Amino acid sequence: MDTKIKSLLLEGRVDGFWGYRTMNGFPFPRLFTKENANELEPWRPTVARYPVLKLLLREMRMHSDRTYGVLVRGCEERGLRELFKWKQLEPDKVVVVGQACSRELADCCECRQPFPDLLDYGEPAAPVTQSRKVDALQAMAMSERRAWWLTHMNRCIHCHGCRDVCPVCFCTECSLEHRELVSGAKLPPDSSFHLVRAVHMGGRCIDCGLCEEICPARIPLRSLYKEVNRLVEEIFDYRPGVDEGMSPFTFPGDELLLPTG
Repeated sequence: MDTKIKSLLLEGRVDGFWGYRTMNGFPFPRLFTKENANELEPWRPTVARYPVLKLLLREMRMHSDRTYGVLVRGCEERGLRELFKWKQLEPDKVVVVGQACSRELADCCECRQPFPDLLDYGEPAAPVTQSRKVDALQAMAMSERRAWWLTHMNRCIHCHGCRDVCPVCFCTECSLEHRELVSGAKLPPDSSFHLVRAVHMGGRCIDCGLCEEICPARIPLRSLYKEVNRLVEEIFDYRPGVDEGMSPFTFPGDELLLPTG
């Protein structure tokens, strides 16, 4: 049993804790409370990933007076920092327990920091500083790159899974579905949706890669967002979830205008 997380619950330091519980041989997100704290399992490394911050945000919007704990990886810690910046969560209402990603997962994600600063479980894998995905795209001629992207994006079935799973896509109303902006309340076709969303996420994407993992059309969305992040860092000297301050695409006070539920 995980005594660290159990102590947080039994001592009343958190009202609930988002961790993982094995079901049918696979780990799944689970909200633990005092009542089911005995179901906590010893920590073990896993490559399974879920939108745990999305679950945390939903729970805290329903119970804003409560304090919750959450088990996070490096990307999820970055996501929390952005949610704090955008006033979607209150830092003093969230207790973080950190876990390191495996070498396998770090390489697969090409993660620049595959572990949180607050590390409680696991050994930190070395950061991956160079992205093969971005390098391959930059090596293409512009016409070849455009054709490559259109081939992939034209497979989009508009399930909106990339948007719905994103931990820092927290708007309660999507502007791409607004009746006054889109005739018939339909999303723009094919590549337009992804390009508009990529701009919208500029300075906010924390490179978790869940959008690509969930995509049923297998669109290489992570390559798109890695390139967006590269440009944001190169032009604005800003890395979401790492650097202090707000996204360079906002104005003072913008974070206060966003809906919180």
